[in-house]
Amino acid sequence: MHVRTPVAAAAAIITLAGCNPDSTATGSSKPSATASAGSTATGGSKVVPELVGKGLQAAQDAAQAAGFYNLTSHDSLGRDRHQILDRDWKVCSQKPAAGTGVSTDTQIDLGAVKVTEACPKGDQAPPAKTGTTMPNFVGKGLAEARDSLPSDASITTKDATGDDRIIILESNWTVCTQTPKAGTPFSGQPVTFTAVKTDETCP
Repeated sequence: MHVRTPVAAAAAIITLAGCNPDSTATGSSKPSATASAGSTATGGSKVVPELVGKGLQAAQDAAQAAGFYNLTSHDSLGRDRHQILDRDWKVCSQKPAAGTGVSTDTQIDLGAVKVTEACPKGDQAPPAKTGTTMPNFVGKGLAEARDSLPSDASITTKDATGDDRIIILESNWTVCTQTPKAGTPFSGQPVTFTAVKTDETCP
């Protein structure tokens, strides 16, 4: 049986090391392919494109082409309608504004109305959830008022005209009166709204 001597073993190790093309005198290896390609980290900064005036679907496509994928939209008229078919809506406002340099992780919020509607002078973004004080919902969309209250709130809605019409699609109604009144401490007490359709005037 052949026994390898310590000298022979050392020579074999040196020979193997010399055959490794990636080895250097310092023992460091070549940079990986990913590192040498200069890949960009997630959340890099880019400029937000101009999206106002575009159809909602086209605006979303443009935002994604610019590197922004965290997108949301809301009803600019404050009626809390959902943008189910984006091609039926157009963009009236955007946050952040066009030309702003932000992380690509930043959410872009698009305010929109239906393509047959005019953009409002002031965008009505969804309100924040109610805190300890009752907000003023008079003149706001009924659906928006409901969504701003806690999910466990007890809410009654009534036709403000007195005709006892059944309120089915709350996004088509506007609040005329509310109980409790605005500014009242709110701790979960029942809420009552009277409302009329959006094209009507409160009595």
